[in-house]
Amino acid sequence: MLESRPVADRPRGTFPWLLIAASTLLVVIVLYLFFGAYLPAKKRLVGLEAELRDIYAREAQLQTRVSRDAERGKVRDQQLAAFTAERDALAKRVEELERELAAARRGGRSRR
Repeated sequence: MLESRPVADRPRGTFPWLLIAASTLLVVIVLYLFFGAYLPAKKRLVGLEAELRDIYAREAQLQTRVSRDAERGKVRDQQLAAFTAERDALAKRVEELERELAAARRGGRSRR
């Protein structure tokens, strides 16, 4: 042990090239992820959000149209019910008039 070199004579340190290469590789990977993957994904996300807003607007238009058509259908159903009731009442009235006419004809024949 006494024959070992003094600390002051220690050879000059060398750069840890493996550490430098790994750090450079890490920087390259981070830059690739940011510029090669993150930014295009962000642009795609913005495009998808715009498309989603358009779809929501279209859905709102279709919902308005569906509710308007449903209201029209409801009015048509009410009109149909009213016309059916009116037709039934007129048919009943025609039957009554035919009975009265038949009774009047029978009564007119018996008087002769």
